[in-house]
Amino acid sequence: MFTPPVFLEDHLPVLHDLMQQARLVSLVTMGENGLEASQVPVVFAPSDGEFGTIHGHLSRGNAQWRTADVKVPALIMFNGPDAYISPSWYATKVQTEKVVPTWNYQAVHAYGEIEFYDDAARLLDLVSRLTEKHEERRADPWAVSDAPADFIAAQLKGIVGFSLPIARLDGKSKMSQNKSGEDRHGVIQGLKTEGAEQEAMVAKIMSDK
Repeated sequence: MFTPPVFLEDHLPVLHDLMQQARLVSLVTMGENGLEASQVPVVFAPSDGEFGTIHGHLSRGNAQWRTADVKVPALIMFNGPDAYISPSWYATKVQTEKVVPTWNYQAVHAYGEIEFYDDAARLLDLVSRLTEKHEERRADPWAVSDAPADFIAAQLKGIVGFSLPIARLDGKSKMSQNKSGEDRHGVIQGLKTEGAEQEAMVAKIMSDK
């Protein structure tokens, strides 16, 4: 990932927090058909290994798990909040007119050797944890154990799990750090005034930096 020093994010707690908040990630592998990618929800275990371990699953019908070369490091991409930045928000626009649009965003790229598995006990643990992650905020959360055990056992036969111990993390937080204080203030106000949820999140991140 191209990351100018001003946008580098290498604080592990910050990277882990962004990874925990991500809802859907992109799994990229190299195989006999070249690069392949799938969008999947994952469970991230930050204390498992030096940089943490990522757990998820693919449909058994997805050929990616069969064709991936597990000796080549896989890549999992996590995207944080992002927002279009209008030149109209910069104080510099009034002063010089020398401004152009850009995009503010956060991203983490995790690399490591991936393991695929179809052990039923591991798969049950995985889908249970994944479900708990997304159901815990609901007033009446659904649990895997709510469904009949034989039904769940049949469903597990349709997926393949994966585990990726992270060997390297690349982080980027592009939040107008290369702009003047006046321009950053203008961007924050513009995002708050004209934006929606994603823009409000970017504005908060900028305000906290």
